[in-house]
Amino acid sequence: MKRAGKAFFTDNLLTWNREINTRTMPWKGEKDPYRIWLSEIILQQTRVEQGWPYYERFIQAYPTVAHLAQAHDDEVFRLWQGLGYYARCRNMLAAAREIATRYHGVFPNTYDAILALKGIGAYTAAAIASFAYGLPHAVLDGNVYRVLARYFGVQTPSDSTAGKKEFTQLAGELLDKKQAGPYNQAIMDFGAVVCKPQAPECPTCPLSTQCLAYNTDRVDQLPVKTKKLVIRQRHFYYIILIYNNQVYIRKRAGKDIWQNLHEFILVETPGPVTLAELQASEAFRHTLPGVQFEVEGLSEQYKQQLTHQTIFARFLTLKGKGRAPKLEGYQLVPRSLLNDYAFPKTIVSYLEQQTTGLTLF
Repeated sequence: MKRAGKAFFTDNLLTWNREINTRTMPWKGEKDPYRIWLSEIILQQTRVEQGWPYYERFIQAYPTVAHLAQAHDDEVFRLWQGLGYYARCRNMLAAAREIATRYHGVFPNTYDAILALKGIGAYTAAAIASFAYGLPHAVLDGNVYRVLARYFGVQTPSDSTAGKKEFTQLAGELLDKKQAGPYNQAIMDFGAVVCKPQAPECPTCPLSTQCLAYNTDRVDQLPVKTKKLVIRQRHFYYIILIYNNQVYIRKRAGKDIWQNLHEFILVETPGPVTLAELQASEAFRHTLPGVQFEVEGLSEQYKQQLTHQTIFARFLTLKGKGRAPKLEGYQLVPRSLLNDYAFPKTIVSYLEQQTTGLTLF
């Protein structure tokens, strides 16, 4: 598109932001790089409505990056519980501690230094650099890809190498370098409330007269993506083994989902099984070798949708007989203290339902 078309886009977008945009968020207009960073990490893969209360709770608990750096891992994960994508939380802690040690508690003020922090990519670095320091770096998130693809009629898949390069160049050319922060906020808000994925506000859009997608009836076809998401299904059977009002839990390790969160004894099966099939399985016998118990109940199925996985979970409550055995990797904790541990959303949902029903297990 010609330079005049790009100028029309930028000028009208900024005008819309000044005169029409009423979208409010607690971090909007924030200049503190720590608070901007915290909001951006929370909002990765998370809707604003869901992330908002988490942001406020984190700011209250850890008002500065130094407070976060000094926090105990389990406390932070407990506060993060329910947001999912827990790698964000691990990386956030690592970055906070690097800022505390390498930068003496002062958030770095250059794009490259911000980008080098754990868990920060090009988008987040650009957001912090422009919002906090006014540095001329354009943001590129899902909203921005969609706005640019539709307005400029970009056919290159946004998830391809060529597409990322093309969109990055285009975003940089459109950026008002003297108003980098307001421009970046404007285009993200515009994608969220006007150029929405579904039912965009095209008839009232201030950019519609020159929007190629709108004027060629291709709004629902852009942006283009090449990759088809493959969803893996997993079946978890959590065993709640009770001895004297204590249950076994462990902290998940390795590179699987929910690392550093806690869980009950877990048996994973290739597919759904009956209670009899579960008890007869080699995995069950290997997990509970020689344990004597009474079956108290098997829960309904719980479902949790992750980006690349669907988790189906059921909870089997067992009352142990005799002396509590030592189970490798697990610890016995009082049932009354389970709220002190961070669990995946699936387990939290189960525990909340049990509590609501005035019973626990």
